Amino acid sequence: MSNDTTFKALVVEETSDGEFKKSIQERKVSDLPENDLLIEVHYSSLNFKDAMSATGNKRITKQYPHTPGIDAAGVVVSDKSGTFSAGQEVLVFGYDLGMDTDGGLGQMISIPAEWALPCPETLTLKEAMTYGTGGLTAALSVQKLEKMGAKPSDGPVAVTGATGGVGTISIAILKQLGYDVIAFSGKPEQSEHLKELGASEVRHRDTINEIGNKPVGRELWANAIDTIGGDYLSNLLKQTKAGGAVTSCGLAGGAEFSMTVMPFITRAVSLLGIDSVYIPLADKEAIWKRVATDMKLPNLESYGEEITLEQTPEYLDRFMSSKVVGRYVVNVKGQVLV
Repeated sequence: MSNDTTFKALVVEETSDGEFKKSIQERKVSDLPENDLLIEVHYSSLNFKDAMSATGNKRITKQYPHTPGIDAAGVVVSDKSGTFSAGQEVLVFGYDLGMDTDGGLGQMISIPAEWALPCPETLTLKEAMTYGTGGLTAALSVQKLEKMGAKPSDGPVAVTGATGGVGTISIAILKQLGYDVIAFSGKPEQSEHLKELGASEVRHRDTINEIGNKPVGRELWANAIDTIGGDYLSNLLKQTKAGGAVTSCGLAGGAEFSMTVMPFITRAVSLLGIDSVYIPLADKEAIWKRVATDMKLPNLESYGEEITLEQTPEYLDRFMSSKVVGRYVVNVKGQVLV
């Protein structure tokens, strides 16, 4: 493949008046950064971080024009490092992909070889992107609870942001592993859908905050997966059973929270941070082996809506208006132009 080979990509540009516009453009391989590994992207997925990059959030992406996409699944075109073979199926999640390095919402990416890992044989590229970073974060959250000793017999697991990408996959994985799940959502019209995913009970997310300023409340769940942050996180901790744990992976409800230390020193509750971006590649490969085995969900297509690259501007806007339901899988490949 020559440097003059062209491909399609979502490009976000900053206008002279400080606005940001999204469009599908034709680019050349020579426009990509100089790295060892060149990949033809077949599928990507949409995440909240992609939406922030697409709206010009300079904490996510410093330089524009830019192609977002923190996830990519595709086929190796070439690898100067010798790590991968041409034609090999690989996955890329996190690191700088889609942040300041052009990402998976383009038909070609050029990255350091140490950002990629082989696609497990029991997963297709599309299935891997149905999980995507959202599913990877969900799997890491469940695994971390397990490492803290969580088991189904302890009692229910609360999941906030239940209709989002992390929330939906968390519910399904927990159900598959035998847990009862209490799903919390601000979209009551999605209650039946959440029960179909595996939630045994669905509550409005604001009921978490009914505890108010009390230092601790009734012990209502054994463990929890929080995707929202802010007061929701602090009030989840206050109502977690003694010895339980709460994972934290999101901040849509705020990056700060206020509470006393009482849940930690009177109930030995643990707060567990989840990083799916910069964890060592070996750890990413290990969790993907579980995603491809005991955490692999049946009927995966029902967890994600497949869209085209041309639809991504519209769907990215859904994240900023809180209209996301489940996972969005992007069929990026189309046809690479020559």
